[in-house]
Amino acid sequence: MTTPGRKVSLTGIKPTGEPHIGNYIGAIRPALELAGQYEAMYFIADYHALTTVRDPELLRHWSRSVAATWIAAGLDPERITMYLQSDVPETFELTWILSCVTAKGMMNRAHAYKAARDRNAESGKDDLDVGINMGTYNYPVLMAADILLMDSDVVPVGKDQSQHVEYAADIAGTFNHLFGGGKPVLKVPALVVPDTDTGKTLPGTDGRKMSKSYDNTIPLFLESAKLKKLVRRIPTDSTPVEDPKDPDSSSVFQILEQFASPDVTADVRKRLEAGGVGWGELKNTLFEVLDEKLGPLRARYDELMLPGSELTDLLAAGADKARVRAREVLGRVREATGIQ
Repeated sequence: MTTPGRKVSLTGIKPTGEPHIGNYIGAIRPALELAGQYEAMYFIADYHALTTVRDPELLRHWSRSVAATWIAAGLDPERITMYLQSDVPETFELTWILSCVTAKGMMNRAHAYKAARDRNAESGKDDLDVGINMGTYNYPVLMAADILLMDSDVVPVGKDQSQHVEYAADIAGTFNHLFGGGKPVLKVPALVVPDTDTGKTLPGTDGRKMSKSYDNTIPLFLESAKLKKLVRRIPTDSTPVEDPKDPDSSSVFQILEQFASPDVTADVRKRLEAGGVGWGELKNTLFEVLDEKLGPLRARYDELMLPGSELTDLLAAGADKARVRAREVLGRVREATGIQ
C-alpha cells in the first residue's frame, strides 16, 4: 500500500557490470537526493540483464553487487524498498497483458531496437534483425510493467532512458482507455530527469565519457593502491608545471570537482589558473579526495558482499513489500480485463 500523502518514486538498476564512479555521480547520487522527497523504491533489473548477460555466476554476483553498492552509498533499507525484479513474479503476468495493448509500430521505434538495426545496416547485413533477440525488442514493455506495477508517480532517469518512461505512460493511457470504464486502472507515471549538475557524466581514464563499453572506468570500490595507479593513468596535456592551466579542459579536474568540497575545488582551480601546479600534483589530490570519500563506502560494500550478510534478508524483505503493492495493482488489472 502507498503511504498516504507521499508520491512513489521508482528506480531500476540493471546489473551488467561492476559499479564505477560515473555510476555514482550520474545515477546513484541524484537518486539519493530524490529518496528524501518520495516513497522511494529501487529494483535490481536482473531479468532485463538477460538480454546481454550469459554467465549465471556473474549475473548473481552483479545483482548482489548493485544492491550492496546503493546501500553502501547511502540508501537506508529502513526507509526505502529495494528488491530483485525476479522476486516479483507478478511483473511477468502484467508484461503479457500490457503487450496485448501495445502497438507494434511503437515498439519498432524503441531506441535500443533501432540502434541494433542501425548497427546491422552499417555493417552491410541484409537482414537488419539478425542477432537481435526478442528480449531486446520487448524490453520497453517489461520496463513499463516494472513501473506500472508499483503505482509509480515518478521515475527518475537520464535523458537517454526517458523513452522508457514515455512508453510506460503511453501504454498505461492505452490500457485505461480500453479497460478503464471511465476511470484509470493504471497510474500514469511522470518522468524526472536529474539536472545537469547532479546528473553529470564523468570523463574516463582515456578522456572519453566514462563507460563500461569503453573499458575506461574507475571502479567505485577499488582498493587504495590500485585506485592511485588508475588515477595516475588519466591523460593530461604537456603544459609545463610553471604555466597556467585551464581546469575545465582537464579530465582530472572534472572528476575532482564532483567529489571534493567546494573549498578544495576553488583552491585547486585558483592554483591551476595561477601556474606552478603540475598535473601530477593534481592527480595526487584527486586520489586523496577519492580515497577519503570512497573508503567508508568500500568498507560497507565489502561487509554486505560477505556470505551470510544481512543483504539477503534486506532484499527478501523488500520483495515482500513490493509484492503487496504488485498484487493490489494486478488485482485491479485482472478485474478490468475480465481475467478471473
